[in-house]
Amino acid sequence: MNTIIIFTLLVVLMLSGMPISISLGLTVLNFLFFMTQVPIESVALKLFTGIEKFEIMAIPFFILAGNFLTHGGVARRMINFATSMVGHYYGGLGLAGVVACALFAAVSGSSPATVVAIGSILMPAMVKAGFPKRFGAGVLTTSGALGILIPPSIVMVMYSVSTNTSVGALFMAGVVPGIVLATMLGITTWYRARSNNYPRQPKASWAERLKAFRDSVWGLLLIVIVMGGIYSGLFTPTEAAAMSAVWAFIAAVFIYKDLGLRDVPRVLLASANMSAMLLYIITNAVLFSFLMTHENIPQAMADAMIGTGVGKIGFLLIANVLLLAAGNFMEPSSIVLILAPILFPIAMKLGIDPVHFGIVMTVNMEVGMCHPPVGLNLYVASGITKMGITELTIAVWPWLLTMLVFLVLVTYWPTMTIWLPRALGMM
Repeated sequence: MNTIIIFTLLVVLMLSGMPISISLGLTVLNFLFFMTQVPIESVALKLFTGIEKFEIMAIPFFILAGNFLTHGGVARRMINFATSMVGHYYGGLGLAGVVACALFAAVSGSSPATVVAIGSILMPAMVKAGFPKRFGAGVLTTSGALGILIPPSIVMVMYSVSTNTSVGALFMAGVVPGIVLATMLGITTWYRARSNNYPRQPKASWAERLKAFRDSVWGLLLIVIVMGGIYSGLFTPTEAAAMSAVWAFIAAVFIYKDLGLRDVPRVLLASANMSAMLLYIITNAVLFSFLMTHENIPQAMADAMIGTGVGKIGFLLIANVLLLAAGNFMEPSSIVLILAPILFPIAMKLGIDPVHFGIVMTVNMEVGMCHPPVGLNLYVASGITKMGITELTIAVWPWLLTMLVFLVLVTYWPTMTIWLPRALGMM
């Protein structure tokens, strides 16, 4: 009965148009004040202990690094490098968009930031080169979603905070799936371009490729700093986030000089605003998780589901459907923080690897960002392309279908996910 009351109250508040973070907080406070005898002191204590985790500090640092890179011209240099490598194939600029999104994803940790940084530069170039607007929009909207699968990933940090799973292992587990998905999106792009005889760029010489690489190397070094530092044990994922923010600042202001010192306060303010929003969501999600645990709801749901005889295959199918459905109404951070504490105990009882389950959740978030009505990438791409959401939805469907095929692959082939962290001794 309590479960029904909690979720009914939460859904009613969300449907009223109230922000999800406030809906979570009000649901918890109403239930605790009027339906339980939990001392309010224990709620306050749980609130502070829930958000004092060291891993949470990685979020504002990755946001800051992504903002420095977005405003600092790094994306343009990555696009030039990607175009020099793959531009001569069918749909060359589209393929360059996939490669550039994958590279930028590996230094930003954010999907919308990837769409903005790459799309705002590449989309006008694709239209000028003779590509249909829908083709460019489809490529960039879906490829931008690589921002939360290829590490570092803010969504993976959220999952780690919710489930106490190793952030380092999650980051390494995202590498191979990220490369596989980028390859699948690239093949879809090439096939559609070849079928419609879309333009190709002149083949770049090795000298031009080397120059493009030299221009972009200072941004690409961030990949080495973050992943190399974590793998070598030189620093933790949170320390890697801090290092990436410092290096992004140095690269944007002192090496590339695309940002002046007078622009830094503006970047800091934008990062602080986004960080505050996410931390507020986390705070309320911690309270919601406390309420769920106190009412023994996740454990009861796990026992009920296992009692029906559903196995790993059935549970993963149910989890995917539930996560994709949630993607129709909520953005990724909220979905992970609300559903991870509910689904995680069931996954553990069924013997599903926590790192693998984290990647499955992340891929579901990727798909959710690319379909209506709440797909954040659609709205960001709409602002860049000046296309309506309906037209964009039609434009992305071939790549969205590719992502759904990949979701099935990553869900039922855990070796792709856990092979690398196990090989590196992180699991």
